[in-house]
Amino acid sequence: MDKLISALLIVAGIIHLLPVSGLLGAERLATLYGLSFSEPNLLLLMRHRAVLFGLLGALLVWAAFRPALQSAAMLGGLVSVLSFLLLAWITPGYNAALRKVVFADWVALACLALAVVLWLLRRPASAG
Repeated sequence: MDKLISALLIVAGIIHLLPVSGLLGAERLATLYGLSFSEPNLLLLMRHRAVLFGLLGALLVWAAFRPALQSAAMLGGLVSVLSFLLLAWITPGYNAALRKVVFADWVALACLALAVVLWLLRRPASAG
C-alpha cells in the first residue's frame, strides 16, 4: 500500500511540475496555455506561478519518500487541483490548451483522492 501511495504522489507531483517549464519565458508559456504572454506584468505573474507549482510538485514527490510529509502534500495538492477545476467549471469558453490542463488536473485529483483513501486506511485506528 505504501508503494502505491508513493506512486500516486509521484504522478500528482509530476503533473504539478510540468508548468515549471514556464520559467523559460513567454514562448514556453504560450505553448503550455495557448495564450500570448507578451505583456510583462502577466509574464511575471505566470513565471511566478510556475515557481509555486514547482514547489508544490517537489513537495508531492518528496512526500512520496517521506511519509511524515504526506498529509501536508496531499492537502496542498487537493487544494490546488480542486480550486482549478472549480474555476474551470465556472469559467466557460477556455481554450484547447487549457482543456489539457483541466484533464491533467482530473488525473491528479484521481491520484490524490486514491492516495488519501489509502493513506487513511493505512493509519492505525486511534484508541478510544
